[in-house]
Amino acid sequence: MAQDGNVDYADPLLVAKRTHSASSWILFDATGRGSMLDVDKYAIMHRIQIHARDLRILDPLLSYPSTILGRDRAIVLNLEHIKAIITAEEVLLRDPTDENVVPIVEELQRRLPKVGFSHQHKRYGKEYSGGQHNNGGDESPFEFRALEVALEAICSFFGARTTELEMSVYPTLDELTSKISSRNLDKVRKLKSAMTRLTGRVQKVRDELEQFLDNEDDMAELYLSRKAASASPVSGLGIANSFFDSPTIESKISRASRASRASIANILFDENGVEEIEMLLEAYFMQLDTTLNKLTTLREYIDDTEDYINIQLDNHRNQLIQLELFISSATFALAFYSLVAAVFGMNLPFSWNDDHDYMFKWVVIVTGAISLTMFLLIVVYARKKGLVGS
Repeated sequence: MAQDGNVDYADPLLVAKRTHSASSWILFDATGRGSMLDVDKYAIMHRIQIHARDLRILDPLLSYPSTILGRDRAIVLNLEHIKAIITAEEVLLRDPTDENVVPIVEELQRRLPKVGFSHQHKRYGKEYSGGQHNNGGDESPFEFRALEVALEAICSFFGARTTELEMSVYPTLDELTSKISSRNLDKVRKLKSAMTRLTGRVQKVRDELEQFLDNEDDMAELYLSRKAASASPVSGLGIANSFFDSPTIESKISRASRASRASIANILFDENGVEEIEMLLEAYFMQLDTTLNKLTTLREYIDDTEDYINIQLDNHRNQLIQLELFISSATFALAFYSLVAAVFGMNLPFSWNDDHDYMFKWVVIVTGAISLTMFLLIVVYARKKGLVGS
């Protein structure tokens, strides 16, 4: 990687003036050498020959979901913080100084060079049917090695976020089940929101890979080296330069060359198929599926905890209703007692008024007994009807 962080001015297409639309990129070639670039989108479009709408999804100021686009000469990646353009010979990675992108820069520099392989002279052939994705003896096409680094990085990123979420969620839920409080409920609410957002992000990348796996034509679009080989001149035709003196012969040779290139591309496609890219995508699809299963299990655990909390709250609510019923019954019984006390407190003249102390004692006793009986009858009736627990 260039330590001075300057543009490689040997390539005039990468030279661009600093403007408000300029952005920071790093360019990796087939040897793993990186060059820092500050270019605008027009320089990128001119070099890679992609449409502006494809480059727009890499704009960090615009909110685009994770997307993998296979184009004629490039693969456009928008995977969370990984925003890259992969061609058959180079990788352009956006915002290389971002803390989440720095490990990807280091991994690209380590894994892009192909040991014992001259990329300038062998752009297509049997070396692309290796299927082993590692640094030593990896004979995968350049674009597959770059794509694998990006997919591995995003899977590791999602896996780490899921592990962090698990380490936070399980203790918080255990604490909530032992003590229901507003603080614990708020912590669970925030963790559940974070888990829902993470699940959606993982699901989107997983769906992108599944879409490619379900369509061989889409997977074939990712074979940039194969398409480049079919578009390059075919060697070994044994045509002398003097033949091109005639326009008629030149046009015939041109048509024959195009037909030969198409025939060779079809033969190579039939021989190799899409097994290599299918295995690569399927491996990381399984990783994302495992991460998604962990998040689903975590979601089920949260839902089970919520059900348990709701049962506890319902039980407390029933206890409060029972307490309210007992208090209402006692209030009703005391109301009768208060009524009798109010009647006798009016100081009306009665024939037994001379012996009022004796009569007052019995009034108090009888009224209290009647009130207690009324309270017990209400409680027995409530239990019989199942309104309170036994």
